[in-house]
Amino acid sequence: MIKDKLLNVCLILTSFIGYLEWGGNNSMFLLQGEIEIFSKFVQDPNSIVHPFILLPLIGQLLLLYTLFQKRTNKIITYIGIGGIGILLLFMFLIGLISLNYKILISTIPFLITAVLTVRNYHNRNLSNEL
Repeated sequence: MIKDKLLNVCLILTSFIGYLEWGGNNSMFLLQGEIEIFSKFVQDPNSIVHPFILLPLIGQLLLLYTLFQKRTNKIITYIGIGGIGILLLFMFLIGLISLNYKILISTIPFLITAVLTVRNYHNRNLSNEL
């Protein structure tokens, strides 16, 4: 149970270090982007309505919610991983295709943590069946 919560904390934290680069020498970490999103939300809530903004944000909020549950909910954790994972897998593919190692490497901690989390729940289910 503590391991589940620790893995969910790691999922949230590793999602923050995703690195984005785009034209005109623009770049930022996802944490910086989220801070910017929250500041824009106060001024113009419609400006953040985009799937690549909302899904990862909802995923992080769901993972944060699981930290306050007595027993971490596997389904909510999976949905949270999926929400964040959509963006980070897309970033991983962009980094791979463009050979941008900064983007590529920034996504690997989240992806590894996501795999470890899924394996943890899978192994826990197997041990409960025995």
